[in-house]
Amino acid sequence: MTAGPATGTPVYLVKGDDPSLVAQRAHEIITELVGSHDPSLVVEEHGGPTAENLDVGAVLDAVTTPPFLVDRRVVVVRDAGRLAAADGARLAAYLASPLPSSVLVLVGGGGTVPRALSTAVQATGTVIDTTVGMGAARTRWLADRLRDAPVRLDGPATALLAEHLGGDMGRLAGLLDTLASAYGLRARVTSEALAPFLGEAGGVPPWDLTDAIDAGKIDAALGVLRRMLGPAGFHPLAVVTVLHRHYRQMLRLDGSGAGSPEEAAAVLGLRSAFPAKKALTQGRRLGTAAIARAVHLVADADLDLRGGTALPDEVVLEILVGRLCRVAPRRG
Repeated sequence: MTAGPATGTPVYLVKGDDPSLVAQRAHEIITELVGSHDPSLVVEEHGGPTAENLDVGAVLDAVTTPPFLVDRRVVVVRDAGRLAAADGARLAAYLASPLPSSVLVLVGGGGTVPRALSTAVQATGTVIDTTVGMGAARTRWLADRLRDAPVRLDGPATALLAEHLGGDMGRLAGLLDTLASAYGLRARVTSEALAPFLGEAGGVPPWDLTDAIDAGKIDAALGVLRRMLGPAGFHPLAVVTVLHRHYRQMLRLDGSGAGSPEEAAAVLGLRSAFPAKKALTQGRRLGTAAIARAVHLVADADLDLRGGTALPDEVVLEILVGRLCRVAPRRG
């Protein structure tokens, strides 16, 4: 990416659902914008998790002040989602006639960036979405990152890496740098060479669990469950919440008359038709009686986790997942 002042780009918005990936991408952009200059003369930071408030007036003062001793000023706003609607409107008004020597870098977090500001960035600057996605999108995302990586992973190593990191792709950049330090730039890394550097397995997205349950794959579902309950993973009640939401969506669609993914999304209040399509399809496969059975199983497990049984939480959830897999029709 070329430095903002050289291209006339007055603003960048870096957003995504993984704070570590957002922070990494923002760091890359800021580094490229600074170039060979002294960062202390170029970069001015505002906001962030340790800041008590985000003063949009100070941000506007910074972006409208010409740089001193250098040819550019990079103003970074951390946790831009903390901006109020009125603050977003003020920054959007500035972007209508920005100072050519200033670049504003908005780093997502803390909530949703005001609509007026987001619209202004799309019209005048660059929006960078670090969201990994799922399924094929996640595979493409990983392939793109590995294509530009400092080392070359062979096929088995790539598969092992994808399985191990799961939904914790924020660890990817650091791991690749570590491999480059150990084996050298552009070195070819096999699965055997990769294994000692993997450490704790990463988390998995909750839809991996519900997809395995929907397919009736008990072994796969239990494997995902154990990953979810690993260190720094899901609380047992959070797993129940995921499953409750999954079947509640099917229950809401059952008898609703929704015939398309778009209609299902409208019933569920979802922006995307993709998860609505999955709920609609699986609900039709199960039928009313099986959906009701699944809802009761989840409710019983919730009570057991709250003291209804002396069984360990992990055992309660393993029993629940096994029963839910048997509720789902088997696929070939």
